[in-house]
Amino acid sequence: MTLLSVRGLTVEFASGVRAVDGLDLDVEAGRVLGVVGESGSGKSVTSLAVLGLLRDARVSGAIEFAGQDLLSLPPRALRALRGDRMAMVFQDPLSCLNPYYPVAFQIAEAYRAHRRASRRAAHALAVRMLERVGIPEAERRARSYPHEFSGGMRQRVMIAMALCLEPDLLVADEPTTALDVTVQAQVLDLLRDLRERSGTAIMLITHDMGVVAGLADDVVVMHGGRRVEAGPVREVFHSPATAYTRGLLECVPRVDGPLPHRLPTVEVP
Repeated sequence: MTLLSVRGLTVEFASGVRAVDGLDLDVEAGRVLGVVGESGSGKSVTSLAVLGLLRDARVSGAIEFAGQDLLSLPPRALRALRGDRMAMVFQDPLSCLNPYYPVAFQIAEAYRAHRRASRRAAHALAVRMLERVGIPEAERRARSYPHEFSGGMRQRVMIAMALCLEPDLLVADEPTTALDVTVQAQVLDLLRDLRERSGTAIMLITHDMGVVAGLADDVVVMHGGRRVEAGPVREVFHSPATAYTRGLLECVPRVDGPLPHRLPTVEVP
């Protein structure tokens, strides 16, 4: 079943820059869609448009979530949907978390924005969510502030906040950027486990083809705000139909082969 359907999405800013140009994509319920492309290809703008977070841009086309047209929803209805049935994990957790409040307070606040609950009940849920995402000594660390966590732990806090309302769709924008390889693997394992346990669909924004290969079921390749290729990950990676996709794959160094003196470059389609 298609959970999110995007058709002809176009995003144009006041400067005249068209960051997304006629994009089509689908996210199936319970599956992971990887959206890949070089920096500036329109991946993050697409995710922000889906969630209605672009205030200074003209967004056109069609965005349907569970049969609802998001572009025609009143702001209050969209806010009720966003954070409840749709949630997002941003690229930089340190800039997204409030430095003045303990992490459990922030998770509880996100929960109480959509559910009626006492402060005590919401705090207890926040602690359970921290335990669920693998924060050690969750009861004690719940009272810690964002700066007291490592980058990987802050990302876990962001995931806990996004999942506290058990959304149908999680949009993860470069969730492993700036994390070391070991922590990247832990975060990806966490997302994989959460998808398997809760059936949450994931729209994964990344430029890392290895992340897509390890987590996604389907992939959309973007360049210049447009979709250049789409399909199941195995098919696209095994037999890329465009030179651009092939170039992205060839730019990834392989551990099982010799490293060339100069890495291949991506050809513009």
